Order: sequence, then structure tokens, then C-alpha cells
Amino acid sequence: MGKLIKVVLLGILNVVFIWTALFLYGIQAYWILLLLLVGAALINYVFISEKAYPYRYLLPASFFMILLVVYPILYTVYVSLTNYGTGNILSKEQVIAQLQDRRILDADAGNYSYRVFRDSTGQLWFLFADPQGSLLLGYEGKLEAVTEEEASARLAGFSELARAEVVRATNELSALSFALDEVSYLQMRNIYSFGVYRPQYQYSPERDELTDLESGIVYTPVLGYFQAPDGTRLTPGFREVIGLGNFRKLFANPQVTGPFFRVFLWTVEWALLSVGCTFAVGLFLALLLNDPYLRLRKFYRGILILPYAVPAFISALIWRGLFHTELGVINRILKATIGSGVPWLQDPFWAKVALVILNLWLGFPYMMIVCLGALQSIDNEMYEAAVVDGASPWQQFSHITLPLLMVSVAPLLIASFSFNFNNFSVIYLLTRGRPPIVNAQTPAGHTDILISYTYRLAFESGRGVDYGLASAVTLVIFLITGAITFLNFRFTGELEEVRKNV
Repeated sequence: MGKLIKVVLLGILNVVFIWTALFLYGIQAYWILLLLLVGAALINYVFISEKAYPYRYLLPASFFMILLVVYPILYTVYVSLTNYGTGNILSKEQVIAQLQDRRILDADAGNYSYRVFRDSTGQLWFLFADPQGSLLLGYEGKLEAVTEEEASARLAGFSELARAEVVRATNELSALSFALDEVSYLQMRNIYSFGVYRPQYQYSPERDELTDLESGIVYTPVLGYFQAPDGTRLTPGFREVIGLGNFRKLFANPQVTGPFFRVFLWTVEWALLSVGCTFAVGLFLALLLNDPYLRLRKFYRGILILPYAVPAFISALIWRGLFHTELGVINRILKATIGSGVPWLQDPFWAKVALVILNLWLGFPYMMIVCLGALQSIDNEMYEAAVVDGASPWQQFSHITLPLLMVSVAPLLIASFSFNFNNFSVIYLLTRGRPPIVNAQTPAGHTDILISYTYRLAFESGRGVDYGLASAVTLVIFLITGAITFLNFRFTGELEEVRKNV
């Protein structure tokens, strides 16, 4: 019975594979088709062959790892090597097809007057009269020469649209075209007449050139655009592999490099300040709550854990209201006490201070819990021996508590640094990366970190999105985060050796 179910399920899966393969072949997605065939062959082999039995458990994990990890990384690398962005979204073939579809009015051909009829099924029929008075019957994109008697017979029983109805149907009529010959079409010119339109551009695959049939100007592909000898570009442009162009722009263009390095330095400062402040406050509170003689310890722990229990985005929005320059509670208190408020979200320095305060509020409960657990794992006999030796409280803290605490907490501090390095939500919800950096060519702000800078490059640029440059920044973030993770693993291994010797 089990084998029968396996065969049925595998058969259904193969039917899906075949249908998908035919679809991919029809749209000429050959690379995806190749990957699908390889995957289908691998799945059939694993579930049919007894030798590949162990791989049945690895296959689902491998599939999702490739789909959710490997593929996004490889695609990001590819996009970083292209000019993909506003103005260069389409492929070259799509741009050529779009430009060849552009038509210009042939003024010498004159105007075609028309009458519009609608049959019982709702189909529109047109009776055109050319400048010489000859009649053409138009329907379903085709034209047919007719006499007046033939037109009357063919259109008998149809309802003719009045001028008011034609005006209401303008959008529908303007979308229609009728083939006059191999290259010319009749299209609506105005409410009273149709005109003859001819293609504006002709593409030559042999020379890879686009010719303007009206002016004779030849456009050749240059950096993702069809460009004339005088530098005039046709839009839209197309996606094109530009190699390391985005990385050169990132590290060699002063108008891009300057804001990028300012954002990078603030990202490092932000991560260090966040980890340092939350760890210092969390450790201080953990030391207080670890005192066995402190009354109501459980109550204090419950109160201090609340900021960690509230969703971060809710806290960020609340603090954004508190930091409001005119209406915020914090500035109201400052104005009542010292006579002036602080431009929390307008001034670069105070915006950074506001971010650190918010992240301190969000992060100290986590550090407090971690430190509290680590403190309770330290043997009290060490402190008793230190007291016998005459060690002061500071010496006990610096020589016993802190070193043994770091054995457990140091890897978590490194992980926290990596997390805050990419802490998009706090930055975006409180300041949105603002205030902006003056004269920056890219949408960079004083409080942007690399991840929010990447987001704004991709989706908020005033001159359009730049996915290629954003992907290049993403790879830089990936390398930095990967290096931090590698150091974390190495450091964790060294601390394990220390733990064994304690």
C-alpha cells in the first residue's frame, strides 16, 4: 500500500513537472527549464532507487536551502553586476519590441472619416471613407474594401453609435487599430477621424542597430540604451551586464562614496553604541537583581522585562511620538524645566541620540536576562575565597565576575553586534534615515545604516530605483556580516577552551 501511494504521488508530481516544463519551453525560459529537468530527474532517482534512500531526508532541506539561501545570494550577485533599475527594467528584446511598436502619423495620407456600429454581440464595426471617398469596412483589426451597397447590406441590423456615444467610448476606440498594409495601420487620430500610422523605428539584428524611419538617425546600444551619434538616448533602456560598474561607482565616485562611507561609519558606531549601552545597563540591573537580600526581586524582574515583551515596532512608534519636536512629551517636559526643547528628529546629532535611547529601551531587558543567568552560574565559593584574601568589591567584579561572565556573554555580544548592524526596523520606524545628507547623489541620511540605505536606494530614490547599486551594497553588508559570524564562531571555540580550564 505504501509503495502504491508513493507511485501515485510521484506520478502526480511528474505530471506537474511535465506541464511546467512545457510552459517554460513555450516562454523560452531555457535556464529555468534545465534546472527543473535536473531537479525532476534527481527527485525521481532519490525516491525510486534504494541506493539513494538516505538522501530522501536530505532532499527537502537541500531544496529549501537552495531556494531560500543559495538562489537569493546568486541572484543578488547577478543584479549587482547589471544596470537594473529605473529606466533599465526591461530586457533588450522587450525594449526592441516596444520601440518597434511605436508609430508616427503619416500626414500625407490624409484623414479617414468613420462611422461606428455595434452588432448584437457588442462587437464594434467601422465604416471608413478614405480621402478619395472609397469605403473600407473594419472589424476585428482587419479592413475590407466595400461598395456602399455592400456596406449597407453587411451593417444591416446593427446600431450606429451617435456622436455622444462615440465620445464616451473614446478610450475603447483609441485602443483599436486596423492593418492597412504590411506596415501601416489605421488608428484614431481625433474624435472625428482616423489617420494612417507607420512604424517609427526598424531594428536590424545583423548590425544590432535601430533606425528612425522618419529622420534616418541610427541608434546603437550603449550602456543599456539605444543611443544616437550625438548622445541622444531612446527610452526605455534595457538591462545589461556592466561588470563591476556598480562597485566602481560605490568606491570611486565621490558623490556616492562620501555618503556611503559616512553611512558605513555610523553603522559601526550604531552597532557598538547599541551593544555597549544595552550591555552596561543590563549588567548593572542584573547585578542588582542577583542580590539575594533585595526585596521584591521577582516584581522588579517582571517590570523590567516589559520593554522586551512589547513588539519592537509598537515601541518605536510610541517613542517617535515622544520625540516629536512640537507635541512630544519629552520636549514638553524640557520646555517646562529648562525653557527649550531639542530637535530630536531634525538635527543629525540628536536624531542619533534618540535612536540609541530607543534601542537601549528595547535591548536592555535581553542583556539583563542573559547576564542574570550567567551570574547565577558563577560559584559563590570563588567570592568567599576572594573575601578571605581581602579582595574589594571592585576587585571581585573585575577579576571574577566580569571574566567568567564574558565566557558566556561574549558570543551573544558579537551576535547582538551583528543583529544591530542590520537593525532596519528601529532606524526606519523612528527616523527613516533622516535628516538627509546635503549634496548626496544617493538618498542617504545621517541616521541611515547600510541596510536602510540599501532599502532607500532600491525603493525611495527621487530619481528612480537603482537595484544594481543596492545589490552591490547588499553584498558589502553580506561580506561584513559573514566576517562577523566567522569571528563569532572562532571566538566561541576559544571561549569553550577557556571554560574547560576554569
